[in-house]
Amino acid sequence: MTTAQAFTLSGTGRINNAMAMLDEICEHFVEHAEVNRDGASAVLESEEARVDIAVTDDRMLIAIACESEEAVQATRVMLAEHLFYFAGDETLELTWTNSARRDRPTNLHEANVVSAFNVTPRMRRLVIACDDVQPFIGGDMHVRLLVPPVDREPVWPGIHDNGRIAWPTGEDTLLARVYTIRKVDAERSQLWIDVLQHPEPGVKTPGADFARDARPGQRLALLGPGGGDLPSAQTLFLAGDETALPAIARIAAEIPTGTHLKALIEVHDEAEEQELSSRGSIEVEWLHRSSYAVDAKGVLAKTICDALGDVDAQTFVWVACEKAEVRTVRKFLAPKQRDRKLQYLAWYWERT
Repeated sequence: MTTAQAFTLSGTGRINNAMAMLDEICEHFVEHAEVNRDGASAVLESEEARVDIAVTDDRMLIAIACESEEAVQATRVMLAEHLFYFAGDETLELTWTNSARRDRPTNLHEANVVSAFNVTPRMRRLVIACDDVQPFIGGDMHVRLLVPPVDREPVWPGIHDNGRIAWPTGEDTLLARVYTIRKVDAERSQLWIDVLQHPEPGVKTPGADFARDARPGQRLALLGPGGGDLPSAQTLFLAGDETALPAIARIAAEIPTGTHLKALIEVHDEAEEQELSSRGSIEVEWLHRSSYAVDAKGVLAKTICDALGDVDAQTFVWVACEKAEVRTVRKFLAPKQRDRKLQYLAWYWERT
């Protein structure tokens, strides 16, 4: 990105412990961007954006620079949402200067359901039509799926002055869930999103319920894409449970010829295995949770750590699964001081 040609936006965040907030920001975004920390200041940089943050007393001075106005606004929304999430119950005041008012996020795409069907007994695929699928090709793999109430005219979100998404409320409340874009079919202007169907009785699963009951023509919207770049390296090690399977399958399908990929995937049983196609060479090891002892814990994390013993420093390590298991893997890798650009560790869900 050429700074002289960049679109910019500045903001100020006020919170009692601004330094603790900066710690949270750096810890989180190190898996999603290049993070350079120098005491009370930090720079977060990706291909799409640069964010400078400097802490003075209870203030965070924020500067965003991108190559387009759309990217600036998308970055502002993303950062604002994260800052308020990190703040929790603490009071955070976030203001922005020279920011054009927006009626809706620049990265909101209206779409509709083409079809829905089961890929395996527990994985259901949504095929979604969108007028412009170009923003979803390459780069970030994740998207927020927005579903309006059935048989009601959709009211899509706007943006608050503080940069957060202004969600419709009451009868217009949207179902919002984050999923991986499994595949982009540019010729048909369609996207695939695979949604895990949870069999546990009594557990609320609104996203899975929508995928189960989705009908052709049903209107929805996509917010994004964002997060989870396609990794680039000569050799890849990918590991995760079935929540990560759509991402692993997409990475396998899009790696170039000559790339070697090894995948370690935990699913319920053999019926949940999927064939992964790839132009590169690929080895897949499946773990079946149904075969574990009743009191077994952390089997996936332990198996991943054991496998990482044979992974060299030039291999891209990509891991996504339950929060505690990701933390176990991160702790295992920390002493190895791997290149952060060759590592992605993300939790996709949290066991309660």
